[in-house]
Amino acid sequence: MRPSGRNVSEMRPISIDVGVTKHAEGSCLIRIGDTHVLCTASLEERVPPFMKNTGLGWVTAEYGMLPRSTGSRMRREAVGGKQGGRTVEIQRLIGRSLRAGVDRVALGERQITVDCDVIQADGGTRCAAITGGWVALRLAVNRLMKAGDVISDPLVDPVAAVSCGIYAGQPVLDLDYPEDSEAGVDGNFVMTGSGRLIEVQMSAEGSTFSRDEMVQLLDLADKGVADLVAAQKAAVS
Repeated sequence: MRPSGRNVSEMRPISIDVGVTKHAEGSCLIRIGDTHVLCTASLEERVPPFMKNTGLGWVTAEYGMLPRSTGSRMRREAVGGKQGGRTVEIQRLIGRSLRAGVDRVALGERQITVDCDVIQADGGTRCAAITGGWVALRLAVNRLMKAGDVISDPLVDPVAAVSCGIYAGQPVLDLDYPEDSEAGVDGNFVMTGSGRLIEVQMSAEGSTFSRDEMVQLLDLADKGVADLVAAQKAAVS
């Protein structure tokens, strides 16, 4: 039995509220169980220097956790003067994951920055950030299309992510914190709406795993991402 009482292939409750901030071109609050992430997308009619005069657009991301998003207060990274290695790794993951679903030629020479701020953490924050980040990106691109600033839709496929792992000896979908902290194997799966893989992060945390178990986790991820993409589409429809 999982601590939450869910079956092995059951996601936590998913909700996505859009248009939650006044100024951002796209925004949403995504809740996956007790993990809540605010995602905003900001449009700029410029690109980084290394992208100038290429005709290609750019999508990047920033990620952070609020001080009381966890059980005890975390110090703001800005106070320390630099981001931690985990933060840098996660925001790079979010950026490259979202770019995998973008036709950068169709986007044109402009940048969209997706900010993901964790309000409350209970496992799977990077996966929730990617999933909500795509919704914010979709809304920002919709604004570009409505204004006639892009000719064809730059978003070729939804992008979502889910965690899977081996907890108490069995493969399970969508780890919450009690499971994540005790899982023998932990993995994050980033996929497109059509089921293609973008990135897989898997590691043993005290026990090894077999090829068959890896396939079982991939199958669970397929199911979880399908649920997340359905929620994304419902939110932006």
